Parts: sequence; structure tokens; C-alpha cells
Amino acid sequence: MTAALALLFKLIPLYVTVAMGWAAGRYLEASGRHIAGIMLYMVTPSVIFYGVMKAPLTTEVVLLPLLTFGLSTLIGVVHLLIGKRLLTDGSANILPLAAGTGNTGYFGIPVALLLFGEQGLGIYIVCMLGTTLYETSVGFYFAARGRYGAADCLRRVAKLPSVYAFALAVVLNLSGLTIPDVFEPLFDNLRGAYSVFGMMIVGMGIVSLRGLAGNPRFTGLAFMGKFVIWPMTALLLWWVDSRFFQIYDINVYQALFLVSITPMAANTVVIATLLDASPRQAAGTTLLSTLFALAFIPVMVALVL
Repeated sequence: MTAALALLFKLIPLYVTVAMGWAAGRYLEASGRHIAGIMLYMVTPSVIFYGVMKAPLTTEVVLLPLLTFGLSTLIGVVHLLIGKRLLTDGSANILPLAAGTGNTGYFGIPVALLLFGEQGLGIYIVCMLGTTLYETSVGFYFAARGRYGAADCLRRVAKLPSVYAFALAVVLNLSGLTIPDVFEPLFDNLRGAYSVFGMMIVGMGIVSLRGLAGNPRFTGLAFMGKFVIWPMTALLLWWVDSRFFQIYDINVYQALFLVSITPMAANTVVIATLLDASPRQAAGTTLLSTLFALAFIPVMVALVL
């Protein structure tokens, strides 16, 4: 319990950042849409590239993003099918992003650094890359399908640079190339901006306190996928692999579990804002999940990790 309280205390700056974003949107009329474009097309690919370049790549490690990508896709598709039946306000296409992924970057990276240190952070980033790739490919496609045709959605996905950044970094890393020292400060700053502006976008998306809950069915389905289905799936994989296959070690299990317990992805708000697809619903539910995670993550970390 002491560890849980210590972690909770260390998470407070992330929530202050959300409040700063809300103040910027409310009193300075800051545009979350413009920042969202910068995050999606410039900052996020840079963080992905840096994370893969720094990770100790083996065949097993390279397969980790494919594992998390597959899990995100499965959970996202299931929730899309359920959402189409239960949601009639146009928010069903955002549900795969809300439930299928998590705030593994903006929120998760600082937490992973606190829990695992720099050495374990590389493994965590490789795990989270699968969810980030899901957000900027399949998840983006589902969200866009609420407003655009299939061909237009595919063209929009093809323009997203995150997949290309991941592939390029894998090739360069396996070729033995490294990032020159002169660029290290740049990538460190981009990683900081990734967390700060990502959380501020959540705050900017909140127009009023009345918009926090929005459609309770959407919120309930998103919470079920994010805080029940995802952690149960991660724990099941942990048990199966450690019991029968022993492909990965404890560091990977812990990183995957942290991926599973992060709150809703701030990129859900980023993408919903860019596509004008229920951005208030996305922002309100994301903030609620982030507030819930303030207590949920320390408790789960104390119980499992």
C-alpha cells in the first residue's frame, strides 16, 4: 500500500497538466485541433522511432508490438460490433479507440519510467508501440468510417507516418545503426512534449463539466473494455506463457500489464478532434478514465507488480 500511495503522489503532475489544458482551452481559446495535428503527424512518429531505435531488438521483442496490436484490434472490433447495436448518437465508431487501446504513451511512459527505470522503459515502449500503431491505423480507420467512405479512410490512414517510422526504426536498429549523440537532446525533448501536450489535449477537449459523462452507455462500454477486458487478457497471457511456453520473462509481463491498465488514450481525443467525430464524448470519457486511473493504477500495481 505504501508503494501505491507513492505512485499516486507521483502521478499528480499528469493531472495538473490536464487542468492546464482545460484552462488554456477555456480562457486562452487554445485550439486542441492544431496541437492534435502536430502530435499525430510529427511528435508521435518521432517518439515511436526513438523508442524502437533504443530497444534491444530480438525476434521475440519485435513480435511484441504485433501481439499488442492484435489484442487491440480484437478488443476494438468486438466493442465496435456491440457499440453499433447499443449506441445511436454517432459515437460507436470512436468506441474501438476508447476500449481497444490506452494512454500508453502520454500517461504510460512517465509511469513506466517510475516503475522500471530507463532499462525497462525500452521494453515497455516496444510493447506500447502495438497500441500506438493500432490507434494510427485500424483505430483511425474505424473512427473515420463514421464520417468517410472506405477508400477515403484508407487514404487517410496511408498518410499517417507512425507505421513508416516504426518500420524504418526496426530496419535501422537491426542493421546496427544508432541515433547520433547530437540528436539525443532533441528526442528527449520530443518525448517530454509527447506527454505534456497529449495530456493537455484531454483538458482542452472538455468544454464544460456537463460534458464529462456524456452517453453513459458509451462510458460504460469504454470502461469495461479498458479496465476489465484488457487487464484480464494481459494476465491470462502472462499465466499461459509463464506456465507453458516461457517465451518472455517477467520484464515483458510487467510491461504488458502496465499497457493494459492505462486509462483511455489521449489519442482518442486527438483523432476524434481531427475527424470531428464526437470529440466532446471522447474527451469527457477520457478524462473520467484518467481520473479513475489515479486510484486504479496504484492499486493494480501494488497487487500485481
